[in-house]
Amino acid sequence: MLKIAPSILSADYANLGRSIELAERGGADMFHIDVMDGHFVPNITIGPVVVAAVRRLTKRPLDVHLMIHHPDKMIKSFCDAGADDITVHVEAKHSLTNTIAMIKDNHKKPGIVLNPSTPFRKAKPFLGKVDMLLIMTVKPGFPGQRFMPEVLPKIVAAREYIRENGLAVEIEVDGGIDKNTAHKVVAAGADILVAGSAIFGGDVVRRMTAIRDAAEGQGI
Repeated sequence: MLKIAPSILSADYANLGRSIELAERGGADMFHIDVMDGHFVPNITIGPVVVAAVRRLTKRPLDVHLMIHHPDKMIKSFCDAGADDITVHVEAKHSLTNTIAMIKDNHKKPGIVLNPSTPFRKAKPFLGKVDMLLIMTVKPGFPGQRFMPEVLPKIVAAREYIRENGLAVEIEVDGGIDKNTAHKVVAAGADILVAGSAIFGGDVVRRMTAIRDAAEGQGI
């Protein structure tokens, strides 16, 4: 079943509760929270305090994406703040195996992330240990970027590998997702769509409906 995860990076932070309420009304299955340290990516966003605040505002799962160089140092803080799953980059400076183990030890679901330029083969050794594979279709760091169609074959390859090996791994796709690109990534094999500015840049409920309809082939 297709899931849509609004990214609060593009929400109205002066009215965050209202933004989350509207996204839930529009059918949000979970909320995506981007954490950036200013080193792994050239931007700084939020920390565990904001995740804890969002946790108080919704009962939907919180999908925390750590775009930081040493995620292992922050795992417990984000787990304690209320994250339900935590995704970490294969490109970051850490032992991916150990970080995945830390997430599991804190009773949360682990996931791994691939940047657009990172080949799918980098994820293969870890897919049997995680619940989610997040594939970026923009360079991480800033919202509102243009979708990179050249990443679609990677999504196809991931779906085929997961199916052939009988793995229970969801494919999440983040970057440039809107009513014009949603169907493409779902056709390639995505289970979860992350969208930020395409949702929070206007009528939230209507925009979420448009993305879901497009993803399911009703808006094409």
